[in-house]
Amino acid sequence: MRPHVELIDDRDLITHIAEFQHATGAAEQRNLSYDEENGSASLRVAFTSEWSRPGGVHVADTEWFVLSGQVRIGDTVLGSEGYWTAPAGVWTPSVSVAAGTEILLFREGGDWHFDRADADRDFVRPDQRLITLDSATMPWIDVKDGSPMRFDLGGTPVPGLYIKLLHRDEKTGFYTRLIKAKPGWREVPLAHHPCSEEAYCLDGGFEYNFGRMWPGTYFWRPAFIRHGDFTADAEHGCTWIIRSDADLVDWYTTEARVVMSGTATNWGENYPGTLPPRLIEPVRSRSIGAWGDPANQ
Repeated sequence: MRPHVELIDDRDLITHIAEFQHATGAAEQRNLSYDEENGSASLRVAFTSEWSRPGGVHVADTEWFVLSGQVRIGDTVLGSEGYWTAPAGVWTPSVSVAAGTEILLFREGGDWHFDRADADRDFVRPDQRLITLDSATMPWIDVKDGSPMRFDLGGTPVPGLYIKLLHRDEKTGFYTRLIKAKPGWREVPLAHHPCSEEAYCLDGGFEYNFGRMWPGTYFWRPAFIRHGDFTADAEHGCTWIIRSDADLVDWYTTEARVVMSGTATNWGENYPGTLPPRLIEPVRSRSIGAWGDPANQ
């Protein structure tokens, strides 16, 4: 089981040598979340040189989302916002990556092990296959046109939210999708789900009960954790990539109140150098400095 992660900024994470087998080239990874029981992980990977790997088979369900740079998988070239996924046991063609490329790498149900193999490898299930997408060219779908998520208590879609479905497992409902919220979009009720949920902010940002997200921030949340009162950035809105281990069901809580109040005793305007309390924000690395420094925002 992965631990609950909420919130972190990937710039504050330690860099490790990337976990790849049978590869030529250099790459580094930052562990957004990591299951130390079976090796499942969500990673930000930076390729510091030209990099390549022959065809073969992963022991984990594997997904790549290109943040910047270029990835070639087989005969398909993917740039920024390119995506591919290979379920465990599904043959993956050779992959080559340009130096300087950065990706999000997700793996489920297994660790980094990768077996070299020829293309005659059988699929695990008939409905499983390698998928490659250029998500930048895909249309945004309004939630009112069929998304199973983000409805209000009366069953009406909350306006201003759009999706791009990248992958959904037909058997388990496990999905990966992009979500975009219009500037100022808001969903008021607290919600929880009977499934895990993780998200990485790509653009813009939003505030919610756990704090504030901006590009590069991330959470992995187990089932049944209440969260919500989302408000997207008033100028840029928000775009994030989100994954869940089953079809998302929103269970809402209204009129929820969590209030902390009191009288300042040794901080405030009469105490120079003290700061007022604030919403939870990602932990700030000592090597980078305080969030209050504009250079570190």
